[in-house]
Amino acid sequence: MTYSQSAVRKRNIEQEEPRSGKKADIIPVRSMYDYTLLFLVIFLFSLGLLFIYSGSQYSAAMELNDGSYYFKRQLIIGGGGLLGAIVMSKLPYRLLKKGYVPWLIWLGSVILLALTLFLGLSSHGKTRWISIAGVSFQPAELAKIGIIVFEAFLCDALKKEIRHPKAFWFAAAMGAVPTLLILTQNISSAFIVMSIVIVMLYVATGKKFLLGISAMGVGGILAAKPLVRKYLIDNSIIKRPEKYWMRRVYGWALPEVFADDAYQTQQGLYAIGSGGITGRGLGESIQKFGKIPEVQNDMIFSVVCEEFGFIGAAALVILYLFLLYRIMLVAKNAKDRFGSMICVGVMAHIAVQVILNISVVTGVIPNTGVTLPFVSYGGTAVLFTMLEMGLVLSVSNAAGYER
Repeated sequence: MTYSQSAVRKRNIEQEEPRSGKKADIIPVRSMYDYTLLFLVIFLFSLGLLFIYSGSQYSAAMELNDGSYYFKRQLIIGGGGLLGAIVMSKLPYRLLKKGYVPWLIWLGSVILLALTLFLGLSSHGKTRWISIAGVSFQPAELAKIGIIVFEAFLCDALKKEIRHPKAFWFAAAMGAVPTLLILTQNISSAFIVMSIVIVMLYVATGKKFLLGISAMGVGGILAAKPLVRKYLIDNSIIKRPEKYWMRRVYGWALPEVFADDAYQTQQGLYAIGSGGITGRGLGESIQKFGKIPEVQNDMIFSVVCEEFGFIGAAALVILYLFLLYRIMLVAKNAKDRFGSMICVGVMAHIAVQVILNISVVTGVIPNTGVTLPFVSYGGTAVLFTMLEMGLVLSVSNAAGYER
């Protein structure tokens, strides 16, 4: 379903009754449910299943005696998330701004993040998981959708007052609280949440200094590697640091010295280079045979590049761009500010996460464990990303026109 403004105007024309001369009652005609967006999500998820199976078959067989282990888990969790998204798309998204619901969502996210500091489960040097009733998940992923809903609620409730300093800084502070809590657990997730808040507040207020902050952030990231590398060389630092995240930074900046800490990224770059323009072909990756640790997670893009080459990688990026375009159209045609801002937040989340993941795989930034939306293996991540898409589809479903 396309979002033709002319079609909307045409169906909004009020027709007069032939006898009484009165105008016809305004009645709902049909929704503008974005089936194209739904198809894109399903298609990306299906591609992800294909990449996960191809990339993880060897390691899963060696470590878990089941070559399709990651494939099956992703299918079950992601498939459940997709069904949840479809159900959510049929429900009124405006229920999320009724009464104390948005405040409870924000408070629940903050409480879970705080509990993770004390009761969290450690993995790969990070404490970002929590287990409740035997179910383990990452509160940071829940916080992403929570902050989108809450900031959209504030932007809608405050309306033009969001531009005033007190209201603006209040909205910024409410976004900063979960960001700071996540920062103690996962730098990349904190960066994503911060980016979501900045983008949503910029769209709501148009304050140009937010663009300046974003530009400084991007510039800082691009300048970080040569600066850290120069510092390590100038100070003849060759000792491996104790902290896990520092080892990743050292390995990223000076891989020839800290080779063990740069191993995953270097193997990923070998995979990208060997793929060339057209790739080796589906299932023909060499680096996936024990070379790239946990290839099904945040390094899945390297397998895409090796098996499908530059053409396949570019096609995947184009699919993401088309997905963002569809979300933008839903935001543009939303019935209210709340729905529009939800779409803006989801669009910011997906865009930033795709950029970060590809930047990690190509060695632009340190390995931070950021998944590729819908494609990488990851139960919590794919589940909540699917639910975010359910919210966007709910906004599109409500964007019916009347006559």
